[in-house]
Amino acid sequence: MVLFFLKALLVGLTAAIPLGPLGIMCIQRTLSKGRWAGFAVGLGSSVADTFYATIALLSVSYISQFLDRNRIWVMLIGGAIVLGIGLQIALKNPIKDLRRPIAGSLSSRRARDLLKGFLMTITNPGALVLMLGLFAFFGLDLGDGSHPEAAGFVLGGIFLGTAAWWFLLSSGISLFRKRFRLRQIIAINRISGILIAVIGLSSLAEGLAQLIFHQSLLG
Repeated sequence: MVLFFLKALLVGLTAAIPLGPLGIMCIQRTLSKGRWAGFAVGLGSSVADTFYATIALLSVSYISQFLDRNRIWVMLIGGAIVLGIGLQIALKNPIKDLRRPIAGSLSSRRARDLLKGFLMTITNPGALVLMLGLFAFFGLDLGDGSHPEAAGFVLGGIFLGTAAWWFLLSSGISLFRKRFRLRQIIAINRISGILIAVIGLSSLAEGLAQLIFHQSLLG
């Protein structure tokens, strides 16, 4: 069981480390709102990664087939969500947020951050492909039913592995937070938002291109 758990930790860390839109958003959120805001975004991604790990672990083929059959729509919806989040970050003035009274409870704000992280990951079909590849690479295959009791250890290890990375990233960025001036935070906000929006726009554009191509074949 320990071996399964350690392998799962490595899978979680490897899945989370690539600095995609989630990494950019985690850094932006940490600089503008603090360590726990950035960590909450990453934790939302950890929940989504664990969901995809469950599919990979149990070989839930009908869900995989559903995502594959509806890949175009997943890209369109996912791209639109990422684009919207990116534009919201780019157009938002963090100085106004710092000066206005904080709206909502701390738990509700963290829940919103977690939800954003979850949505950005769950609408990315590439996360499932990556998880399937990592499972094969590290030899995590419980599909034969020989170790049913290990499933909990594997899923727990993946969740802890991804969460550990987001905690380390948000904590590391938080150490430098006080060195940034307000103008620098505004610039980081703009750049981060634009980068996230561009990633969302590219996914949206690819989905539209595939949809047009598919329709032209049917026509």
